[in-house]
Amino acid sequence: MDNKSNFRRGSVELLVLHLLSQKDYYGYEISQTIKEQSDSVLNIPVGSLYPALYKLIDAGYISDYKRQVGRRSTRVYYHIEDSGIKRFSSLIQDYNSTVTAIHQVLNYKPQNGEMTDD
Repeated sequence: MDNKSNFRRGSVELLVLHLLSQKDYYGYEISQTIKEQSDSVLNIPVGSLYPALYKLIDAGYISDYKRQVGRRSTRVYYHIEDSGIKRFSSLIQDYNSTVTAIHQVLNYKPQNGEMTDD
């Protein structure tokens, strides 16, 4: 089975919107922050991150702007829009209810005498 779970891949939008709800970030900074804050459990390569960022821009959830760093370099920063805050709120509610439901199933133990389909 693939080590990169679909669950983790599907979490990128949620994680990006969460970080951007805190402050504006540039792409590599998002990737590094996720890696650092997850103790390297979640490692989103920049090559996978940018398509997710572009989808969020196309959906109107985030915007981008350039900021000069140093004398000759610029960085593209990402900013969450009001629609992105609403999307994040919806995703976090879905995430929390899903985690609760998964925990309920994982904690389930049939009682003695309960019928099972063996």
